[in-house]
Amino acid sequence: MPLLSPSETEITALRTGVALVDRSERGRLALSGPDSKAALNAVVTNEIAELTAGSGCFAVCCTAKGRMLGDLRVLDSGDELLLDMERCALQPIFDVIRHGLVGYEAELHKRTLATSLFSLLGPQARSATGADALGVNEDDNVAAQIAGLPVLLIATNSGVDVLCSADSSDAVRAELLAAGATEAGQPLAELARIESGRPRYGVDLDESVIPQEGGLNERAVSFTKGCYVGQETIARLHYRGRPNRRLCMLKLSGEADPGAVLSTDEREVGTLTSIALSPDEGLIGLALVRREADDGTTVKVGTGAVEAEIFGAKSE
Repeated sequence: MPLLSPSETEITALRTGVALVDRSERGRLALSGPDSKAALNAVVTNEIAELTAGSGCFAVCCTAKGRMLGDLRVLDSGDELLLDMERCALQPIFDVIRHGLVGYEAELHKRTLATSLFSLLGPQARSATGADALGVNEDDNVAAQIAGLPVLLIATNSGVDVLCSADSSDAVRAELLAAGATEAGQPLAELARIESGRPRYGVDLDESVIPQEGGLNERAVSFTKGCYVGQETIARLHYRGRPNRRLCMLKLSGEADPGAVLSTDEREVGTLTSIALSPDEGLIGLALVRREADDGTTVKVGTGAVEAEIFGAKSE
């Protein structure tokens, strides 16, 4: 399958200006009610109870055996908790949270079709959105207006996300483009993600993965909070053992398809999960690899002549 690459105009916007990517296909939920934080805290891996209005965090929703059902961004907007996740994880996460609401005064709402989400990527993202009041921490959020319409601005590791109602999306998009944003496609978002070493559920991670294998412990798991679904397995692995796999970045000698097997002369050691052509680094990718494949190891990719060097992950 040919590798889809962003245009030079899109890359220039990412590096020196601001690129706008429509991410409305992602899944979105909301929790409201006085027990919403306590209810969610009993389900996901990170500390939710201590969130305050305008703050947020990243968390994982797991099975009782510690396997990932999906990861999610949790935003405290002041009125409710907003939950943002990959679309493929929406229903599993919805089901687990809904089941966990028994005994709590909280209500779960679907927001995917009622809202739109734009990612502004690049060094000029804040100026394009007027996000002067936005905090410096990732997932900080603040209510604002764009084109005279209410939006929520959310800090990210590569810019600012804009959440608005679906009815407002055309006007908000037009205003952001008028402010200097360059419209870009999903390949640019994937390039930015892979360059930063961020895994994506449904692409790099799935229901076979424990958060630590995906390099998510530091960002998404609290080891001081109360009980949550899957805690026993996750804590035991953290304190008493090491996972058999880890998420790593690769530098490749040529194009390859995600899903390609990674191997040494001795054995299969992993699977390529993502690939992008970086203007600065060349062909790079993410992969789940076995622990014995150390940083600096060169592996064969698939059945052809392509090789890749493992050089560790940026996510943790």
